[in-house]
Amino acid sequence: MQITLEAVEKVMELTGVDYAGAKEALVKADGNVDEAVKLITPRVQEGNDKVKETVEKIKAKVKEGNVDKVQISKDGEIVLSLPVNIGIIGGIVGLAAAPWAFIAASIATLGFGCKVEIVKKDGNRVKNLSVE
Repeated sequence: MQITLEAVEKVMELTGVDYAGAKEALVKADGNVDEAVKLITPRVQEGNDKVKETVEKIKAKVKEGNVDKVQISKDGEIVLSLPVNIGIIGGIVGLAAAPWAFIAASIATLGFGCKVEIVKKDGNRVKNLSVE
């Protein structure tokens, strides 16, 4: 079994996984690109579902009101702090989906293990929105 760079790149292109994930799937699939893609696809879909679920939780909390901002952190460092006012301004300009898409893209880019917190106007935090 020989794993070529071209095969790894093809699996990465078709699935969106990183180099290590593509190579691992190819090893398990004995170098067969189609089989490697079949191995990865359920994991990618599961990840997408978790991101969507987290965004829906955030939307629900924002609808409840009293939310000041949404923060995403990875390894204890805040990498995104998005004021909820951005969503209101975006809605006025016609970009209502933009903040939610930005949050989803950030979670997907950072990968699992990032923590999503909602900071309320009184300073309290809702911390149970982590993506594992």
